[in-house]
Amino acid sequence: MAGAGESHGPAITTIVFGCPPGLFVRAADIQRYLDRRRPGSNRHGTPRHEDDTVVLLAGLYQDDLDALTAGAAITVEQGGDRAAAIGYAEGYTTGEPIAAIVLSTAKKSADYAQFSGPAGEVRPGHTDLVKFKQSQGFVDPRGGGRSSYRSTISDVIGGSIARLFLAEYFGTVILSSICQVGELCAGRSLAEHVETLTRADNGAVAPEALACLVDSMAAAEIHSLDEDFAREAGQLIKRTRIDGDSLGAAVEVVAVNPPALAGDPLYQSLKVRIMGALGGLHAVQGVEIGAGFAVVERRGSENNDPIRTGGYQGNSHGGLIGGITTGKPLVFRVGFKPTSTIVKPQQSVRKDLTEIDFTLQKGRHDPCVGVRAGVTLESRLAIEVMNAVLMHAAAHVTPAHFHLFP
Repeated sequence: MAGAGESHGPAITTIVFGCPPGLFVRAADIQRYLDRRRPGSNRHGTPRHEDDTVVLLAGLYQDDLDALTAGAAITVEQGGDRAAAIGYAEGYTTGEPIAAIVLSTAKKSADYAQFSGPAGEVRPGHTDLVKFKQSQGFVDPRGGGRSSYRSTISDVIGGSIARLFLAEYFGTVILSSICQVGELCAGRSLAEHVETLTRADNGAVAPEALACLVDSMAAAEIHSLDEDFAREAGQLIKRTRIDGDSLGAAVEVVAVNPPALAGDPLYQSLKVRIMGALGGLHAVQGVEIGAGFAVVERRGSENNDPIRTGGYQGNSHGGLIGGITTGKPLVFRVGFKPTSTIVKPQQSVRKDLTEIDFTLQKGRHDPCVGVRAGVTLESRLAIEVMNAVLMHAAAHVTPAHFHLFP
């Protein structure tokens, strides 16, 4: 997958490579996940509102052309000339690259004049200084440029297609739940709840139970399994916003009913790839797998998951052993730092390294970036698991698939 586009540029563009032919994709399915990611989707996030409508431009086809070409429209105007095109609404993947575009329509670029040029001010904790120096001054500071969370639109588009593939072929469903905001911790764990469901359903979780779980978290004040915690966290975020400050958060990410035997050990380990994908997301400071750092205090006899004919009887390993999936739920916990852009005065510098007392002049920002990060984490996990599945399939070549004529 490849993505391009800055926060206040014309659009975010995405190209998804390698999806096998024959997967039925609807723009509406991708839009559902983009709606969870977009600014304004939660009252405890940034006050910006962006529609983020996806337009699919390539890689799909079906014989019913009216159904295929019933997607969102895009228009280009220049010098009195006007050209319009309709994107794809739904169709089967052809095996060719899938292209998508999301226009950027809610921009207030003047809010970022404070950070422009060699004498522009630097936000502590943000990429303003390092990006300016790295690019030799040729950087777009508006909205954070490429370092903006808006760039994760591409993750969600690619991840949506990967989720459809994994759900169709394996019944895999990927979930997330905010489990900590600041010092406030949830009393219910998504990983533990899923483990209970897997035991009740002999290793796999029924689609009905998963649908109920998805609906309950979507209805909470913030996206969390624990409704009481979600309410308290919402109030904490509100108070912190009023105080001009920000909060960190932790998010559980779980893939239920994942395929077994995907991945490789060592340098192409699926554990390395997933932890890199999750840890590489903006503002992430730490990633744990399975029981995480709790294993440090255990003995091997306590930590090893017993194995019987029906499979692993526990999941301290978080669904991966030696970088290869075991079929148990893939379990990760991801920690986000507090949002860097805050109203409180701080010590900083200009880009020419002149020391200043920094005060934010304008801007609309999340007081807790973890509030809407779950869908991006889910997407990144889906992409890595699908890639591992395709690599596993490449190691099991069937000659029957290489006959042109009988």
